[in-house]
Amino acid sequence: MDLTCDERSTDSPFVERIWRNQSEEADPFISMADAHFSVVVTRYRDKTTLTVRGPETRATPATIFADAEFFGIQFKVGAFMPNLPPKLVMDRQDLSLPEATGKSFWLNGSAWPFPTFENADTFVNRLVREGLLVYDPIVKSMLHGQPLDTSLRTVQRRFLQATGLTYAAMYQIERARYATTRLKQGVPILDVVHEAGYYDQPHLTRSLKSLIGLTPAQIVDQNRTEKLSFLYKTMSLEKI
Repeated sequence: MDLTCDERSTDSPFVERIWRNQSEEADPFISMADAHFSVVVTRYRDKTTLTVRGPETRATPATIFADAEFFGIQFKVGAFMPNLPPKLVMDRQDLSLPEATGKSFWLNGSAWPFPTFENADTFVNRLVREGLLVYDPIVKSMLHGQPLDTSLRTVQRRFLQATGLTYAAMYQIERARYATTRLKQGVPILDVVHEAGYYDQPHLTRSLKSLIGLTPAQIVDQNRTEKLSFLYKTMSLEKI
């Protein structure tokens, strides 16, 4: 079984989802490519750590701690921390912020209490109030195909600054995750090729092997031992 998590809704315009997971044993898995910027709080052996994670542009092997609790805040594409931009922490260059006390960590020169799954919205609101979390509306406009009154070069620069990715790279990641979801739902491989807009089955296979870490046949194999990371609901491909 692939890794799963609990999710809860949020009204924050900066947050895509809030999730949590608890592990029972050390478990290797494949961390799939992901276009989002996140904050993850880990509780392991009576120690709490807050880690900032950027997008992932390829599938990589990873391992989950045994007897650990995790919860994460996954931000909407376009939301970012100016002092810790996505480019700084992408592709598993995660940054764990220094601990202040057993119940707090250092951020921007101040001690902050570790957020919880329940009060994550309060934590996000404080980040926004103090200017430590911002959103570039140009990203939303670009994703929705809205006209922009600025040069293409400026749009591309701001999109890259806010997301750590080019538009094309983000599309490839979201398309691969969408295709993986459809395959796991039992949709035939050739139908997924058509739905997700791949040229042919070899094109789909190359993309999933690079971004997901498995081929289409491996994804649908009921007997595979490789586990995949959380497969959240992906964006509509019509918006990318």
